[in-house]
Amino acid sequence: MPHLTRRTVLLGAGALALAAACSAERTPSDVVQTTYGPVRGSRRDTGIAFLGVPFAKPPVGALRFAAPVPPAPWTETLECTTYGPTAQRRSLGSVTTIPEPSIPGAAILNLNVFTPDPSARALPVLVWIHGGGFVAGSPASPWYDGTAFNRDGVVVVSVGYRLGIDGFLRLDGAPDNRAVLDWIAGLQWVRDNIASFGGDPAQVTVAGQSAGGGAVWALMATPSARGLFRAGICASGAVTQPNDLAAGRAVAELFTRRTGVPATAAALRALPEDKVLDLQDALQAPGPGSESVPMLGLAPFADGQLIPDATPAMLNNGAGGDIPLLLGFTRHEFNMAATMLAQNPEAAAASPLALAGRGADMDAYRAAYPGADPTQLAGQAISDSIIRGPSYRVAEARAGLNLPTWLYEFDWTSTAPSYRGLAAHCLDLPFEFDLLKAPGVTDVEGDAPPQALADAMHMSWVAFIKNRDPGSNWPRYTLDKRQTMIWSDQGRVEPDPFAAQRGIWTS
Repeated sequence: MPHLTRRTVLLGAGALALAAACSAERTPSDVVQTTYGPVRGSRRDTGIAFLGVPFAKPPVGALRFAAPVPPAPWTETLECTTYGPTAQRRSLGSVTTIPEPSIPGAAILNLNVFTPDPSARALPVLVWIHGGGFVAGSPASPWYDGTAFNRDGVVVVSVGYRLGIDGFLRLDGAPDNRAVLDWIAGLQWVRDNIASFGGDPAQVTVAGQSAGGGAVWALMATPSARGLFRAGICASGAVTQPNDLAAGRAVAELFTRRTGVPATAAALRALPEDKVLDLQDALQAPGPGSESVPMLGLAPFADGQLIPDATPAMLNNGAGGDIPLLLGFTRHEFNMAATMLAQNPEAAAASPLALAGRGADMDAYRAAYPGADPTQLAGQAISDSIIRGPSYRVAEARAGLNLPTWLYEFDWTSTAPSYRGLAAHCLDLPFEFDLLKAPGVTDVEGDAPPQALADAMHMSWVAFIKNRDPGSNWPRYTLDKRQTMIWSDQGRVEPDPFAAQRGIWTS
């Protein structure tokens, strides 16, 4: 079935479901009663948005490095018409691919709900966890708006969480993996409240990109998250995490050596926020040998309790069991980094990105990517070692255990000057969210990103969220055929497209 026809059919089905669930005469209320108190949202063309809804108390004072605590109930209607405070105070750079606003305020443990109609019943739910290397990123990005999903009968929730030191540094006197506890608290809020927004708590898909994709993978290994979602989407995910316990300890020890501040909750709790961020910068600054923090060192790690296993064990034991997983990557995730590093050899020597690709067998890469020049090969080695190879290993391991898995590669290349000829990290998101007109999209995609590709990609996600299967035109990934969706133009399925890379990625 052609994609546009398929989209029309699915849109029609979504409209019928909404019509059956809602009274035609009833105007959706913009006030919803949550378990903590009433909230008011703002009406939009495709539904109502409830922004900055608290799911836990502000993590300040005695709660700064504590597990999330439910918010205090309220009785007056809480105005939730603008985005709430974000954990991000400093972005990853002065320019980022995704527009990621930093919003001041202490109440960072909030979420945003985009619903077609709160009076609907049992609509499927997408819970989105943003990326940003576990140290940055914002749930308030216009690229995470739920408009198109609402149009297609899906409720969207985007969740804020603690970042960097506050969320991930192993500290004496504090629970490990505090950001993971935040994700779980957000999912528990969804379980307890989403029916009041028209969603079905039994039909939750958790999804994320980059570090957010790594969050999905970590949650697959977290027993206390079991039952809070029924499917996962991992887009360009940081699936080398969870790190092992030794890595968590090593980063904490390095923090103390570099800063002179003990890695304890007592030592950090009274420090101003800016001071802790300065300490975080010092921790992550390049250093020689063992004095250099591992890439994504501030990230989920196997603490033995909340997260029992690191990624290698997760691959062997089939983490997540029969939870369906859709995952993939872009063709040129971080290839651009090699070009920038080539222009600054001194910075390149200590760059975490350069270190990620170091030790790659260039003869193998020349065979796997014929015609690529040395800079392109270096860029591909970086992309493959950070995202592509690890994601491929997840697909291979799950397929070997006959677990439901779908794999894709985003291969459409931008026409924008800075990204020309690249299918770079993050460029797939406006297609998956069907937000090609969102702020900042044409800056990185070019003036005319193809709507037909957005239609196809977005509706595959809608189908997966609704049915735990992206559709009959996208087969499961199995070891006998290794069928993979290649998103270029409208998409095509190829058998074993990474045969030339397999020896590199799985060695």
